[in-house]
Amino acid sequence: MSVPDSGLKTTAIMREMGDRLEEMPLFLLNTVLFPHAQIQIHVFEERYRTMVQDCLEGDLPFGIVLIRSGSEVGGPAEPYMVGTAVRIVSTHTFEDGKMDVRVLGERRFRIRRIDEAGPYMVGYVEPVFDVAIQDMEKVGELALLSKEYVHAYIENYFVRFNVKTNFPTDPTRLSFVVANFLQIENIQKQRLLETTDTIERLQEIVPILERHILEAKSSEPHKVTVQHTKDWIFPN
Repeated sequence: MSVPDSGLKTTAIMREMGDRLEEMPLFLLNTVLFPHAQIQIHVFEERYRTMVQDCLEGDLPFGIVLIRSGSEVGGPAEPYMVGTAVRIVSTHTFEDGKMDVRVLGERRFRIRRIDEAGPYMVGYVEPVFDVAIQDMEKVGELALLSKEYVHAYIENYFVRFNVKTNFPTDPTRLSFVVANFLQIENIQKQRLLETTDTIERLQEIVPILERHILEAKSSEPHKVTVQHTKDWIFPN
């Protein structure tokens, strides 16, 4: 009786997995971006200017990943393995070739393999999804509480302004929108990004919002405009 070669079997599985992975250029930043959020990036390094041009020409996404170790500029850096794929919304190129690039977060991914042979880092990635929500009543309560706390924080910390704050009705999308709004350390944001349970993410978000409200009550109010809030308040 022959015994299957486990090494050959593992190699075959890895090869099959590699065939399913998406090739994605990677932009390493000291920033965590969540799905459905926008940021503007000032692009000045040649490697990233090349990457942006390639993505524009091919109408391709690239991935934003938080730096685990190393430098954001110049030298080598090691990324966390979960990031957010983004689409380029707009670009402005300066006379010296530097660029301001506005991007929109679309979906999460996990890096399975990295290729640094080219002009910029490329990851071979797989999608990351939240598990199906089992307790709709619980997630509904947490979502409602999150919305109420964000409103309370705005009213306490900022001078009242004439902006309608509409939030997504989908709990998972809402959790990302609110997470992007939080004033917390990148490592905490990275944990929220990597979480694959919407209820668990909202359960972590609620006490952070409570702290934000308490801090806002003891701070001077700030004047805010639509420009300040457009990246974290989204219509349904």
